[in-house]
Amino acid sequence: MAQSNAGSIVLNPTRANAMLRWGAAIVAGSALVAVCAHISVPLFFTPVPMTLQPFAVLLLGLFMEPAAAFAALVLYLAEGAAGLPVFTPQGLGGIAQILGPTGGYLMSYPFVAALVSFLYRRLPVRNFWTALISTASGNALILAAGATWLAVLTHQTLGHTATLAVMPFLAGDALKVCLAAAIAAGWLRMRRIEKTVVR
Repeated sequence: MAQSNAGSIVLNPTRANAMLRWGAAIVAGSALVAVCAHISVPLFFTPVPMTLQPFAVLLLGLFMEPAAAFAALVLYLAEGAAGLPVFTPQGLGGIAQILGPTGGYLMSYPFVAALVSFLYRRLPVRNFWTALISTASGNALILAAGATWLAVLTHQTLGHTATLAVMPFLAGDALKVCLAAAIAAGWLRMRRIEKTVVR
């Protein structure tokens, strides 16, 4: 009986490896967003810089399960709140950046990544178009959250903040959405070809 109890405490090696891979994927996902955050261009007419952060968030949603995608972005925000240089260099850094003008975008990221992942895995098929629908939905949530937070912070109307937090980014975000969907669709195609060759 004692041996049985002791054996149940020890993790199954397969399960331990799976947990290790899951943790590594979360850390790698947060690192990808951090790298993309530093690819940014400040715009003189808005406090919101143009950055590759949304692209990384959408891509993680397509490639990770909802829980893992959510966890990766929560870890990213925790790293930033702790003062690590993972946010765009134009901001104040740390918790001040999360509570600043771009805080709405940042705080939406875990929910956006989980939403994209959920939609992509629940739609009838996985291809470019379902990836596009999923990423477009996630990007719309990022923009809505960013504009809403900025409106609350600056006590301005949503219409006004939309000109600062939404309109300048529509063209670039359309490209990010399409690129993320194309990468996911290309990856799926490669996997299917590999499976066919193995058979």
